[in-house]
Amino acid sequence: MSIRIIASKKNWIEGSAVDQLQKSFELAGMKAAVGMPDLHPGKGAPIGAVFASERFIYPHLVGSDIGCGMGLWQTDLRKNRLKLDKWVSHLDGLDLPWDGDSDQLLENEGIKVSQFDNTLGTIGGGNHFAELQVIHRVFDEELFAEMELDLQALFLLVHSGSRGLGDSILRWHAARFGTRGLYEGSPDADDYLWAHDHAVTWARLNRKVISQRFMTEIGTEGKPILDVCHNHVERETVTGHSCWLHRKGAANSNKGTIVIPGSRGSLSYLVQPTEDQSKNLFTVAHGAGRKWNRSDCRARLHRRYSESSLRRNKYGGRIICADKDLLYEEAPQAYKDIDIVVSDLIDAGLIRPIAALSPVLTYKTGVVRK
Repeated sequence: MSIRIIASKKNWIEGSAVDQLQKSFELAGMKAAVGMPDLHPGKGAPIGAVFASERFIYPHLVGSDIGCGMGLWQTDLRKNRLKLDKWVSHLDGLDLPWDGDSDQLLENEGIKVSQFDNTLGTIGGGNHFAELQVIHRVFDEELFAEMELDLQALFLLVHSGSRGLGDSILRWHAARFGTRGLYEGSPDADDYLWAHDHAVTWARLNRKVISQRFMTEIGTEGKPILDVCHNHVERETVTGHSCWLHRKGAANSNKGTIVIPGSRGSLSYLVQPTEDQSKNLFTVAHGAGRKWNRSDCRARLHRRYSESSLRRNKYGGRIICADKDLLYEEAPQAYKDIDIVVSDLIDAGLIRPIAALSPVLTYKTGVVRK
């Protein structure tokens, strides 16, 4: 086993991301590393990669937002009855704490209460979002029908994670161990895995509560389609070896259908992994991947694009983002071409596209009501 990067000549992979991939592969016990088409530099380790190690667990390769992932719901709304002005006016309070009974909900889900539960049901910053989408194109009619999807429905895609919970877990371990690995079966490894699994479950519930809040605010209901984690570690057999797969910004492809989002101004793709996922360590891309650093975005864009222009996308959709810096940092121009990312995965024989979805309304941060 060795290093592999899944990317065509049409794709651009930053050299520093490749260097981080190589450096991480040199860690003790490492057996394989695969960079996805959305590979880009992270803090100490690349984003858009999966690592397989024997005996050792590396929390820093999972990162701080443990359990972050994508959840997709099909709503009862119809795409021929858009009420964007009304919906925008109703969605300005999602940054406030959820007013539901979080303690009871956590107990029902078997999740331990923590100091971070006041953020349950909130999206967070950075590249997290909740987005209404419509079917733009169907590629595989058979798979689309098997999933019992409605061509005329609006869909809700939620991208969020464990908020401050995951960050606290990584900080605690980094303060004690730095980037050193934890030997499997040791008390320290067991402690991390327990906390990790707790954060993964919390993050999945967080996406569920976000979806409920969002749909309630715009007066609809919906059914869950999928939920896929892209920041976690799990045990998997790789070429006959029992390994720990570390995914950071890389989607688990051994649990069914996946949604791969672009930016707020591009398509998202609903895809089916192919049968053989071993060569890519049971992993595919989790999104478009950043092209520019956040700190560069405003300087690159503010003279060419007004704030008002960035609150619309080319499909006629709206963007709710009260944070002006974030509006520029998360501009579509700051991301790679999602069509190339998905094409690279198709050409590598790793996925079958089912449908493409276009953004109608993207929620980043709203105006907090006082």
